[in-house]
Order: sequence, then structure tokens, then C-alpha cells
Amino acid sequence: MALSLKTERFKVDVPSHEIKRLKEKVRNTRLPSNPIVPEAGEDYGPPIEWFQRLHQTWTVDFDWESVQQHLNRHEHFLGNIKDEEHNLKLHFVHVRSSRPNAIPLLLVHGWPGSFYEFDRVIDLLSEPKDANVQAFHVVVPSLPGFCWSSAPPRRGWTLKDNARVFNNLMLGLGYLSYGVQAGDWGSFVARELGAQYPACKAVHLNFCPVPLHTPDNELSPREKLVKKRYDDWLDDHLGYAVCMRTRPHTIGVALIDNPVGIMSWVGEKYYEAAAPQKATDPEWDQAILIQSSLYYFTDCIMTSMLPYYENVKHAEFGSYFTRPENRIDVPFAYSSFLYDTRPGTERTVKETGNMVQYRGT
Repeated sequence: MALSLKTERFKVDVPSHEIKRLKEKVRNTRLPSNPIVPEAGEDYGPPIEWFQRLHQTWTVDFDWESVQQHLNRHEHFLGNIKDEEHNLKLHFVHVRSSRPNAIPLLLVHGWPGSFYEFDRVIDLLSEPKDANVQAFHVVVPSLPGFCWSSAPPRRGWTLKDNARVFNNLMLGLGYLSYGVQAGDWGSFVARELGAQYPACKAVHLNFCPVPLHTPDNELSPREKLVKKRYDDWLDDHLGYAVCMRTRPHTIGVALIDNPVGIMSWVGEKYYEAAAPQKATDPEWDQAILIQSSLYYFTDCIMTSMLPYYENVKHAEFGSYFTRPENRIDVPFAYSSFLYDTRPGTERTVKETGNMVQYRGT
């Protein structure tokens, strides 16, 4: 039975004085002229030239008005959902396909991301050019605490709570069955939907960090690459996570009115977690600045950190995904990409549910 959901159309329309304020704050920010120590390598963080280039682009070339126009080509909505004793406001993009056989598909982002992660695939999914390719009714919500969605309403709000809310969102939109795609923290939401909610019929993930315990001499060449990437991320790239899972208020207050600080905190992950050629790609720079602007304009950088504080810690991911209550019972597929922060291997991912397809690149 579908739930009733009160929605209203929403337009991305940041007031001009806020846009001006952002530009002034970026322009007036002083960056260091030298690296932290002479000949500092990337073990200290992205090179100083990277920060300077992004700062220059944000100051001179970035045009938020054009970004808004681009975002508004898709229909945005605000929905009011009654959950427990709370009323939650959810921001979401909803694009219905013209195809009569379209399948409802929920796309769930992670951190440091937003609904914008899926900007380039919405049209490809909803109106594929090939008539023989499956089409989808696409729903892309902002997680509670991100962009224009309400912040989590209480202490201890986890991604399992988000799954319950998103299931109600899909039912409220009239979708009695649906599929879901997610990565990063969004994969926890998708996993819960596939494990606990009958309306969710299929899951696709690109994040399932279960460590390999197989001896090195029994690993395939790709598994060795995956293990190296996995171990490197755990050993050298989790400083941000430690801060956010222990003192989100502290770092949140430091960043919330500091756009260049947000750019540094968020952009570092885009720099380190992408294919090397992305480091100097102008389109990638643009994506970082759009994401940083969204966090700044919606005052959500602090609340976006809550998934780290309220959920399972990184060291426990492997055991979490293999618990019986977190097993994905519906058919699920997995795509593993070499430059994922913690790529999954076929032999580990299949331990976590009813995996019917695996693709590794």
C-alpha cells in the first residue's frame, strides 16, 4: 500500500547576497605561499599548487548562477515525511521516464557528496537513447543533514534510520517496488533496504569494504592491487574520518562559514580518491567547487559529518557487512573500480548477500 506524501516543487535559488558573500569570502581568503615544509610530498596532503589553482578558479571563473540553471533542468522537490515522532523535510530530485516499462530507481549518495554525484547519469537512466535499454524513474534524495534535507532529528540517528525514511519516500511517491544504487555511506542505506524492506527488489553497490584474509600467494593480480589500495587507504588516508567520528562539532564549527576550508576538507577526498589524471582536469575542479558551494550555501558541512559519528567505525566495516541482519537477501550486483577508496573483490563481496553479478575494472 502506498503512503501519502506531501511534496512541493523546489527550485535551487540561492539569494544573490549569499552568492556575493561567498565570492567575497573566497577572494579575501589568504592561502599560504609556500608548502608546509620544503619539498613536501603528497603524504602531507594535496600540493599547495592544487589549492592555489582551485582558489583562483573559484575567485575568477566560477559562476554559481550558471550552476543553478544547470541543476534546475531536473525537477527538485521537498517532501514532508512523518517518522517516529518527528517531521522530516527531504530534498530530492525526481525524474520520471516516458517509458511505460520504466523501473523506479533510488540513488543514494555518500560523503563528501550530495545528490549532485548523480547529475550526469539521471538523463541516461531515465531516457536512454537506445530503445532496447532499460529505463528508470529516478529518485535522488539528499541524506538527512545534507543540502536542503532536515538534519537528523535526534542523537543516535543512523543510516538504518535513513533507510526507513527513504523506503517511506519511495512508497509515498507511489513506487510499491524499486531498486537502489549506492556507494560510500549510501551503501549502508542500500544494504539495509535490501535486507529489511520488501519493497526493495534489487540492489547495486560500488562500496563493500570487507578485507581480504586470503594469503598473498593465493591472490589474483587484481586482488593484490585491490588489497594494496584498501590497505593504503586505511593506513594513510583516514585522518579526516577520525576527526569527524570523534569531534564533528569542533571541525564543523571551524568550517561552516569558511568556504575555502570546506573546499580543502572536501576537495582533498576528490583529489586523493580519483584516478590520477583527474588531478588536473578542469571539469573535476568544477565538480569540487560545486560540491563545496552546495555545502556552504546550505550550511550542511557540520551535519554532513554525522554518519561518521553515529555509525559503525571503519575498522569494523568488515564484520558489519557480514552480520546476518545486514545480509542483502534480494539479488544484488557489485561494480568495483580500481580507484575506489576501498575496492571490493568478488570473493569478499559475495559473503555479504545474494550477489548475482560482479564487475571489476
